[in-house]
Amino acid sequence: MSEKKRRRGDGTSSSKPLAKDSVKHSSALSFKNRLKSDSTILASLEKLCRDSRTSSTSTSKPLTLTDLNLASTCREVSDVDPESVKESIECTILAAAKSILAGEGFSFSVPSRSATNQMYVPELDRIVLRDKSSLRSFSSLSTVRKTAVTTKVLSLIHQLCMKNIHVTKRDLFYTDVKLFQDQNQSDSVLDDVSCMLGCTRSSLNVVASEKGVVIGRIVFTDDGDRIDCTKMGVGGKAIPPNIDRVANMESDALFILLVEKDAAFMRLAEDRFYNRFPCVIVTAKGQPDVATRLFMKKMKTELKLPVLALVDSDPYGLKILSVYMCGSKNMSYDSSNLTTPDIKWLGIRPSDLDKYKIPEQCRLPMTEQDIKTGKDLLEEDFIKRNAGWVEELEIMVKTKQKAEIQALSSFGFQYLSEVYLPLKIQQQDWL
Repeated sequence: MSEKKRRRGDGTSSSKPLAKDSVKHSSALSFKNRLKSDSTILASLEKLCRDSRTSSTSTSKPLTLTDLNLASTCREVSDVDPESVKESIECTILAAAKSILAGEGFSFSVPSRSATNQMYVPELDRIVLRDKSSLRSFSSLSTVRKTAVTTKVLSLIHQLCMKNIHVTKRDLFYTDVKLFQDQNQSDSVLDDVSCMLGCTRSSLNVVASEKGVVIGRIVFTDDGDRIDCTKMGVGGKAIPPNIDRVANMESDALFILLVEKDAAFMRLAEDRFYNRFPCVIVTAKGQPDVATRLFMKKMKTELKLPVLALVDSDPYGLKILSVYMCGSKNMSYDSSNLTTPDIKWLGIRPSDLDKYKIPEQCRLPMTEQDIKTGKDLLEEDFIKRNAGWVEELEIMVKTKQKAEIQALSSFGFQYLSEVYLPLKIQQQDWL
């Protein structure tokens, strides 16, 4: 045997990779050994669930904008029936016609949804929209096209309400591609119209395509059909885009687990995590859509369960979490219907990277844009009111490191469901 072959066979050439694997295995085992029995972890979950329900029942009627003596008046929308939407559209068009006949031209008064017209209200812990409007005139070169688009969208919604049917935002866009040019434009005007008419976007009978998914210990009816989310395979049940179809929610879960990404959702679904620790698992596969946010709100309100969140350790994971909790600036006019307060940030947090000894090769350097986003978040009022969030963000910006949930797979593909989440729950390690 040659010298080269003897070296290859004695294992010395692969000593470094083996050492790394050994360190990772040792680290994973040390955390696994800290786990107590499932019954002990379940006891802490039962206490969390009891506390959540006690808090929900003992708390007086939730504060609303009308209860607060704010310096600025704000605009909010509510769910209304198709007949009311139809009448509002007719009144809007009639007012425009009268304006034309009076020689004052054709225009719409549209609420301003710009960032400068939004504000965070600490008492409500959500973003709201100030009641300020601007004129969208057909005679102005800068707004003529948008006025035409607004008129077209109003006409289409009127038809939907007359027939009492639903279409997707994509369907709406394809009714006049040449006029709308881009779906972002028709989507934006759709939000303007919702705000103009004072109704939620779902009241317009226009919905987004199915995106969010739910699995676990929850049963509900979807348009009269009984859905048991423990019997949906590993793919879960798509959250209906029309949340009005969902009724009769029942659950023996102890908590709701909100997951940022589809990959982590699939891992937990395949491992039947919800059977070991009774829970409902939800994901919107990234940036949350309206239907998923409405579904979360409905579950929280009706089931009174605590919500634990699992997102990436980067600024965008925290931004996604804040949309669920405080609302998005784009839809600040509907934040009362779309926000779920008191979500607990379980992980993955910047401090977890060192605490759980995430290998360096599984961490990613933050880009300049990541760092800027992180610093911008530190200036947000809803972040400042939570000292724990501030501390975690400061660690992230200082270390300039980020990591995805999948970084935990370096310790084993089932490490997330078998070690990380049970240990975090056992230690009640959330913010």
